[in-house]
Amino acid sequence: MTALATARSLALAGTAGHLIDVQVDISPGIPGTSLVGRPDKALQEARDRVRMAITNAAPPWPATRRVTILLAPADLPKRGTHFDLAIAVAVKCADQSKPREGAADHRVPPASLEDTAFIGELTLSGHLRPVSGVLPMVLAARERGIRRVFVPEPQAGEAAMVPGMTVFGMRSLAQVVAELRGEEVPGAPPVEGSSSGRLLSWRGQDLRDEVDMAEVEGMEDVVFAVTVAAVGGHHIMLSGPRGAGKTTVAERIPTILPDLTLEQSLEVTAVHSLVGALDALVTRPPWFQPHHDASRASILGGGTGRARPGEVSLAHHGVLFLDEFPLFRSDVIDALRQPLEAGEVTIARGEESATFPARAMVVLAANPCPCGNFHATGAGLECDCTDPIRRNYQRKLSGPIVDRIDIWRELQHMPGHRGRDPFARRHSSADIRAAVAAARARQVARYAGLGFALNSAVPGPVLAERWPLPPDGQRILDDAMTRGTLTRRGITRVHRVALSVADLAGRPAPLLEDVETALALRSGGAIGLAAMELAS
Repeated sequence: MTALATARSLALAGTAGHLIDVQVDISPGIPGTSLVGRPDKALQEARDRVRMAITNAAPPWPATRRVTILLAPADLPKRGTHFDLAIAVAVKCADQSKPREGAADHRVPPASLEDTAFIGELTLSGHLRPVSGVLPMVLAARERGIRRVFVPEPQAGEAAMVPGMTVFGMRSLAQVVAELRGEEVPGAPPVEGSSSGRLLSWRGQDLRDEVDMAEVEGMEDVVFAVTVAAVGGHHIMLSGPRGAGKTTVAERIPTILPDLTLEQSLEVTAVHSLVGALDALVTRPPWFQPHHDASRASILGGGTGRARPGEVSLAHHGVLFLDEFPLFRSDVIDALRQPLEAGEVTIARGEESATFPARAMVVLAANPCPCGNFHATGAGLECDCTDPIRRNYQRKLSGPIVDRIDIWRELQHMPGHRGRDPFARRHSSADIRAAVAAARARQVARYAGLGFALNSAVPGPVLAERWPLPPDGQRILDDAMTRGTLTRRGITRVHRVALSVADLAGRPAPLLEDVETALALRSGGAIGLAAMELAS
């Protein structure tokens, strides 16, 4: 007699989830267990984990029969230990042999598996352990009609972030079987939290609570530039000698960004779930500042085994600050082209590929030379770098990367009296954040139904067709391209920045002065006082 049962779980490729049918067939034949459907090594070992978990927590295991486990679709690679629970439940559903007299009945009714997904790793004793990526898996399950999900108890809150999903946070296989049978759920020891999270928290995560943009004195043009960048999500370069205030400005950018929308929060939280660094729903724009010696895999994503998102993806909808940018490895700098342009990162290995979102606001900071003392005006500390060394250092800012930066600002040491001016106008982070939120609301209304949220994400052809610049403004950009100071990509980026300048000013469309301001922001030129007043 052959018995067949199907439970559901999820496979992840990047942040995309695929519903997996875990089919178990128990039939006469040479006793043994086979697992097919392109499992990885960790999943192959599930045969032993599940067998011992059932033996110890929900006996019996069909030891005298042939057990075949298929993970369908069979052509999709499967990775991870989170399939354990679905395999165990499917085995208990397929094995409908009557228990021995006096033994507990652990058979699972087939009807209890409908519209249900199972996620969790099993220990040999039958207890559940947390796994990474629960939130994106539950999101994918909901999209495919699943209405109930069983997860390890510590991750019930994470799964419950998905609206419309009934979540069961369980501690053991015995509890899951009892719930599916409609019986009283037995007690079990609490499930320990994940061991894959960050062991140390970095102070930069709390910087937005400690600093304020009002503390930036004497750099009105720089504050205006980062405000425009925040409005449209534009990438920005801050260059200048050491001590000019590049890091000071960059660390305050998160303080002027509005809270994430619910949709954005779920996107960011799903990415953080993949690396096991999730404590709660992420509601504030994330901030990441990798060291310049970081590897390509840590910044862009990758690694051995399952591809993991890098810091450019963890900073999705937030800020990625790359200080001392020319000191980053050449392969990292070149690989940044895709996220800077497309807002996503694709990692391909053989037949497998994973795509992670990476629409972060990238802030680059660079000294003019390795020692950081060079001044174009010749003022300040004396530079010790020779011209060849300085040229080689600046060559790291390759043309394709430079062309993908929307806004440039050159910072210089300011006289001491400027920072002590009691009559200087200063805007707090709260005031600027309110202006940024209002400007972003205009973008949401403009792009409703088009799949865009910020000006920086709108394709050039769509901009030119639906939101063209005024003729005199377009003529300025065409002339700049004719002179060779702008590329075609550069024109598109100035167009986007002009929209952000207009949004900040509360105008429905850019005027000539908005285009001129955007071009000055792009080229690092001087900005008129009237334009900077728009941010007040």
